[in-house]
Amino acid sequence: MKYKISLFLLLIFALNSCQNDNEKRLAENAKEAKKNEKIFNNISKAWVFIDEPINEVSEKNATSWNEWREFLKELGEKPRKTIGAFQKKSTAISKKAIALNNNIPAEFNQPQIKSRISILITKVKMMDLFIHLSTIPDEKVTFLIGEINKELVSLERQMDKIVEKNKIPKEEGEEDFLRMLDTTRAIPNQVKDPNLSIN
Repeated sequence: MKYKISLFLLLIFALNSCQNDNEKRLAENAKEAKKNEKIFNNISKAWVFIDEPINEVSEKNATSWNEWREFLKELGEKPRKTIGAFQKKSTAISKKAIALNNNIPAEFNQPQIKSRISILITKVKMMDLFIHLSTIPDEKVTFLIGEINKELVSLERQMDKIVEKNKIPKEEGEEDFLRMLDTTRAIPNQVKDPNLSIN
């Protein structure tokens, strides 16, 4: 009889304990869902990229430079439903940003453009990294979205500067002078070894 009472009390205690655990889990899940919803809303509000060319040069590049056009197109498509959709879009944007290094038009295949593309890729990769963390730092993601927009503007303005600079007519003989400078830089300075001098 004592065993039956002990077993009965133990069973009641276990059921009560399970019920408390379930309530705790439900409360934690609700808290986590609320936190995730806040993160989703913050990222969703901030997810606005400059996907339209800001000048004629960039617009022209969007028609002739396939990688640039695809990158801008990817930026323009905003995910809607879940944080997972933002993660997938971030990965897609990262891939398109890396592709910008391929087939850069000859006119823009210069260090100024390459460095700006590298900075843009770095910031896009950082955003992709942060958005894939288990606990997403939404303030860092939203900050990086703004930084990516700044880099886009910087890149497009540099393209415009290069086109404007190329429109300036060169003076007579300037081409020859520039070619001569390039060839003199290509010839290494020869250091004379005093031990090899002929007497």
